[in-house]
Amino acid sequence: MKKLLLWPQSLVGQVIALVAIALFVAQAINFGLLLRERQRLELTGQTAPAVYRVVDALDNRAERRGDRDRQRERMRARFVTGAPSLPGQARPDIERRATAMFEDIGLRILTVRVVETSEVMPIRRWERIRMRANGDGPHDHRVGLLTLAAEYEPGKWVVAQARTGGDRPQRFGGWLVGQTLILYVIVLLPLLWMGRRLARPLKQLTGSARQFARTGAADAVDERGPGDVRDLTLAFNAMRARIIAMLDEKDRMLGAIGHDLRTPLASLRVRTESVEDDAERARMSETIDEMNRMLEDILSLARAGRSTQAAQKVDLAALADAVVEDFIELGSPVDLADCDRAVAFVRPQQIRRALRNLIENAIVYGDCAHVSVLHENGTIRIAVADDGPGIAEDRMEEMLQPFTRLEGSRNRETGGSGLGLALVRAIMAEHQGELRLANRPEGGLEASLVLPA
Repeated sequence: MKKLLLWPQSLVGQVIALVAIALFVAQAINFGLLLRERQRLELTGQTAPAVYRVVDALDNRAERRGDRDRQRERMRARFVTGAPSLPGQARPDIERRATAMFEDIGLRILTVRVVETSEVMPIRRWERIRMRANGDGPHDHRVGLLTLAAEYEPGKWVVAQARTGGDRPQRFGGWLVGQTLILYVIVLLPLLWMGRRLARPLKQLTGSARQFARTGAADAVDERGPGDVRDLTLAFNAMRARIIAMLDEKDRMLGAIGHDLRTPLASLRVRTESVEDDAERARMSETIDEMNRMLEDILSLARAGRSTQAAQKVDLAALADAVVEDFIELGSPVDLADCDRAVAFVRPQQIRRALRNLIENAIVYGDCAHVSVLHENGTIRIAVADDGPGIAEDRMEEMLQPFTRLEGSRNRETGGSGLGLALVRAIMAEHQGELRLANRPEGGLEASLVLPA
């Protein structure tokens, strides 16, 4: 599943984003409810005057009044026989609201019809004074007029009119936006503060864990933040101290093993000098040398990731040239292709050892070694190719395991102890690099050291 490009990846960012979305949804629902209630109130406000006049006219239609009262009644409502003709725009929403209001009052109305028109109102004296003061020209002051016709008996109607009050600006929208912004500030600012307080120790903890995975050593993490984070930091520091103690103990043990084994090997080498048979003495010396080399490989593989050599900027092209020159001086079939300068931040002794192991394998299994240094996609690749039979695809991963060889014997002349590629892969992992094996189309195997530039 692809990650959303705009979705934050940090814990704090995701919490803040979720809270912000929840607040937005809640405010949207609140806005909808308020808008609906406001529309209902406005509809009631527009409908109530006309309904009141109809009800008042029906309640007082049988009472006797003077001419003045009848004149006022005619201004408010009038009675007609037959369906009246009502020019204007029909308002079914007000019709429904008026019907509901009549039912709430308990007044039986057969039919309700409502139309809306507009009329020009005369300009009042104070408005004319204000217009002259502002230099405004005369204009029409129009207001909405509702005409409501109610059939209270078959064929008998009462018609009333009321003003709608004109179009009023909708001010509650801006108020609601301001309320939402204030709510965001009140909620998100403390959440942001708490998130930063939580993120700082977690970030330091992550950095220390990555440093420990890369170098085998890391500084202790400060115990701060909320209680749960402090407990996590305390547990990490305890685990770090225990692992470092175990690794130090392993290094001391390996050093003792190396020292204890080298002493009897040196003693055996001295004793071989007393052997009179030259051929037997040579075979014994070769066996002792093989044991020494195997011991060095085992100790180097066991110490992988705990190197004491500091990393530095190295020209890998010059380093490869020096290693190839050493093999050429020994008469080995090795060549180096022309290459540009390639600088990387590495531990030179480890890279030299890894390159020597690949060249030795190429000479043993492929009769010769072709070395090249290449720049590829922000990386530096030191490739060692041979003309041998290559490795079966299903055994590529197997060959990177310790004590694994293409042929089953332990004869040093036919391949060594099987620790070379495992040691090279461990060195590459310590450098954040990679060991790649691939069969060449023209035959042979190509082993590559891929390092970040």
